[in-house]
Amino acid sequence: MAEGTVITTSALDYRGALPDRGGLLGLDLGTQTIGTAFCDAGWRIASPGKTLKRGKFGADRELLLELIRERSIKGIVIGLPLNMDGSEGPRAQSSRAYARNLGVLGLPILLWDERWSTTGAERGLLDQDMSRAKRATRIDSAAAAVILQGAADALAGGMF
Repeated sequence: MAEGTVITTSALDYRGALPDRGGLLGLDLGTQTIGTAFCDAGWRIASPGKTLKRGKFGADRELLLELIRERSIKGIVIGLPLNMDGSEGPRAQSSRAYARNLGVLGLPILLWDERWSTTGAERGLLDQDMSRAKRATRIDSAAAAVILQGAADALAGGMF
């Protein structure tokens, strides 16, 4: 992890670590894929990006670094899969470990509660009358957009 890299679950601490505005990258970490999403520099709208095939961390890091450079990303938001009672299980610990590994990039990282992200993403894709096959290829990035939009709304609206 780069010295001074902020990794937090607090939107207030995260906002304080971000430069004045700047694009954000949202990640929904699956066991086989990584859903990506991007938020504009004004933190208004999160949009689904690519779904990446998950591999060894070094390969993942290079793919993410390419996206970060392309979009001038200033911070990362990673979905934190909490249990329904708010406790953390093995998947949450895995997300925290991934965040620590991404700390080498030197960008602030916010771990954001993702308990309802896949449900919200699925509902949005169904509202678009998307076929089951198409939904399967887009659900991870749509979930990343739901995660990122929630964090962006908190950051922009000062809901800490």
